[in-house]
Amino acid sequence: MKHLIDKLNHTHSLSKEEWTSVIGQPSPLTVEYAKSLARELRKLHYGNTIYIRGLIEITNYCKNDCFYCGIRRSNTNINRYRLSIADILNCCADGYELGFRTFVLQGGEDGHFKLSDLVEIVSSIHNKYPDCAITLSLGERSYADYKELYDAGANRYLLRHETYDDKHYALLHPCELLAAARQECLWSLKEIGYQVGTGFMVGSPHQNVEHLAEDMLFLQKLNPHMVGIGPFITHNDTPFAKYPSGSLDFTLYMLSLIRILSPKVLLPATTALSSLDKEGQKKGIFAGANVIMPNLSPLNHRKDYALYNNKAFTNQDAAESLAKLKTNMENIGYQIVTTRGDSLISH
Repeated sequence: MKHLIDKLNHTHSLSKEEWTSVIGQPSPLTVEYAKSLARELRKLHYGNTIYIRGLIEITNYCKNDCFYCGIRRSNTNINRYRLSIADILNCCADGYELGFRTFVLQGGEDGHFKLSDLVEIVSSIHNKYPDCAITLSLGERSYADYKELYDAGANRYLLRHETYDDKHYALLHPCELLAAARQECLWSLKEIGYQVGTGFMVGSPHQNVEHLAEDMLFLQKLNPHMVGIGPFITHNDTPFAKYPSGSLDFTLYMLSLIRILSPKVLLPATTALSSLDKEGQKKGIFAGANVIMPNLSPLNHRKDYALYNNKAFTNQDAAESLAKLKTNMENIGYQIVTTRGDSLISH
């Protein structure tokens, strides 16, 4: 398998058959080789710096009913909330004082937030903090909506494609949601000029090696600026409550392969990693990741934004979380930086 990883390192491209071979049942030596190479590539392009983004979860209302998601429309066992514009700006003020220069506004697809509301939020942040990047993660919208938000000051957009295969996508989502529509949104975002992030779940129900190979082929084609992946983690109040969660170790291997595929990509060590293992974020960094997203959301709503069971870091305020993160990263030879941390991948 080492020869295929070497080929990936030199060509940044594999066929579906090659991806299937690399992904399927790697040996421990193959995994360690991939992680070592991923670390070298991350250091080559980004040094030992870790970019931080301030995550603000603005609403846990969602019109969708995705089968894996804890904030799905049908879940009645959840305390719903929406942040006001003042709440969001207060989160940004706290984050700015702590050194954050990227704010990530994430939420369910909540019709209460009209386009005009989102434009007002984005423009308010942009005008008050012109040196900061604004990232949105608010689901599928029209080309015109994305363009208006971009013109208001949004720089980046995160939209996981979840799984490329349309049949697998249909097993994870209600019939009104289509893989092709989600992928089209990503192409629209790139065309408009956003720095685009996508990603997928590892170990989701009904997933096989071929599905993951197709996900990697999609990344080859899209060439996104950021890729966020995480293990599938069950939530008690979903149709997938009894399915096993994905493997942390296998997710880390996939992180390394993504770094080798796209050496300049921004690669988060996601909260989901630490939700499975308290050392998960450190392990993500050792696998080639270079972004961490501490939570700036109000503490009283952290547990309400529960996409999956046992979400990590719900009880730490932003200052405490950042202080611990800095110490943890310094202890393993890495340094948190407070720049915007733009992607090195050009449009």
